[in-house]
Amino acid sequence: MYDTIDFNNFNDWFKFGNYTNNFSYDGRKALFDYLEELEEDTGENIKFDPIALCCEYSEYENIQAFWQDYSQEDYPTIEKIQDNTSVIEFNKNSFIIQQF
Repeated sequence: MYDTIDFNNFNDWFKFGNYTNNFSYDGRKALFDYLEELEEDTGENIKFDPIALCCEYSEYENIQAFWQDYSQEDYPTIEKIQDNTSVIEFNKNSFIIQQF
């Protein structure tokens, strides 16, 4: 059973749920757009599982914040990160990665 989720539903779940700090508003919008595009590209529906999304994706304000979790030596640039995982860039320096 699937339910259609629009951005307002998606945003509200994170905004009013227990996971308000997982993604910023702009991050939620970027992630939602990415998931919709992924559905279109693959032709497969994605089940809305917000807890899984919180486990699978992480938002970083900038690459310096990313380096707190991952090695700067191994991942000195966004391009090197993209060699290992999906990267959703938004705003000037912010991005979301699929955990790897």
